[in-house]
Amino acid sequence: MADIRPFRAFRPAPGLEKEVAALPYDVYNRTEARAEVEGNPYSFLAVDRAETQFEDGCDPYSDQVYEKAGSLLSEWIREGRFVQESRPAYFIYELEMDGRKQTGIVACASVDDYLNQVIRRHENTRQEKEMDRIRHVDACCAQTGPIFLAYRSNGQINEVTDRVRQTPCLFEFTAPDGIIHRGWRIDGNEDIMLLQQAFSRVETAYIADGHHRCASAVKVAQRRRQEKPGYTGQEPFNYFLSVLFPDDQLLIMDYNRVVKDLNGLTQEELLDKIGESFEVEPMPWLEETKGEKSEEGEWTGTGLRRSRPCRPDRKGCFGLLLGGRWYRLTVRKSILTDDPVEGLDVSILQNHLLGPVLGIRDPRTDKRIDFVGGIRGLEELERRCGQDCAAAFSLYPTSIEELFAVADAGLLMPPKSTWFEPKLRSGLFIHSLLEEDYNAACAAE
Repeated sequence: MADIRPFRAFRPAPGLEKEVAALPYDVYNRTEARAEVEGNPYSFLAVDRAETQFEDGCDPYSDQVYEKAGSLLSEWIREGRFVQESRPAYFIYELEMDGRKQTGIVACASVDDYLNQVIRRHENTRQEKEMDRIRHVDACCAQTGPIFLAYRSNGQINEVTDRVRQTPCLFEFTAPDGIIHRGWRIDGNEDIMLLQQAFSRVETAYIADGHHRCASAVKVAQRRRQEKPGYTGQEPFNYFLSVLFPDDQLLIMDYNRVVKDLNGLTQEELLDKIGESFEVEPMPWLEETKGEKSEEGEWTGTGLRRSRPCRPDRKGCFGLLLGGRWYRLTVRKSILTDDPVEGLDVSILQNHLLGPVLGIRDPRTDKRIDFVGGIRGLEELERRCGQDCAAAFSLYPTSIEELFAVADAGLLMPPKSTWFEPKLRSGLFIHSLLEEDYNAACAAE
């Protein structure tokens, strides 16, 4: 059963939430991160990506970068840009995108639950990315980016959150990307007890996003357990910052692929080979006219043909953009399977097209493939094919039920299988690993 606890959060001082809140550190490349921090020096990205505080040639994994992350966070706390809750609490974190809301509980989840498979993963992690966050957590002595967890919707948890959301919120702001963020505190003893009891009956939680942050938090805890005489299991490093969302509120978008070349094939040869595993249907042409109007009101200029884009509308359907034209690909029944991993659309595309036809055997390392989150739209695939890619593939989104099935089977999804929107912001809630903060909270109780 899940051990999900309230904690004594550090939060931005009232009114500073919008200025501080930042997208996850790994959403940005180095150039984008620097531009973001230059535009807003108090963005939490300055802590999460502290190389932005140095010259361009700085090694982002040098000791001075991690030291700067810790010193900058401490400086902002001393300046009063962050304040700490006087007692442990849960929080509600609501994100609204295009009128659709998802409401999660901010809390600390148990490292032991991760080790015992109560909290389950569906992705592999890379050692170098884990080490980066381990060093960041150690330097800050805090977890600064929440792990995005999902669980099967629970009526008792919903009742508490729905009721608290009727009260005035702690903060509300609209981010530059149009996402509305709201927060509430849950610190009444009765509600805390109700939530703890309800989560104790949640058999399984799932990592939706943040596998590297989660694995890093676990390894920090394991090392500190070895270093601490008289370790009890109640120390703050035994828990990691999380936001837990019910499954029926989550949105998974498509995660599309672009490829740099056709592996030596002509377009006709590629379509023939694809036809062995997929039914191939060209999308109709759309007439577009560009030019100027004559005095008689008629358009003059060149008529340009554009293919109707293919956005898959069901599982087993794919879009292919090739040579300026879109095609609908429908997987043949002979290669369908009920296997929770092999039956995923991302697996079908990889195993029956990208690998055997285009020669992309390992999408994790092959530089001939790139991945485009669905939030960018099919227009981004068209742009890439007009710029630096030979073909693009649009996919139907992986479902939350498919994610649960893979994790429950103890299996792993292919890379870049899920794209969750909206993204949680870092800096709104921070979990300190300092023992004195924990002890002060216990004394206050």
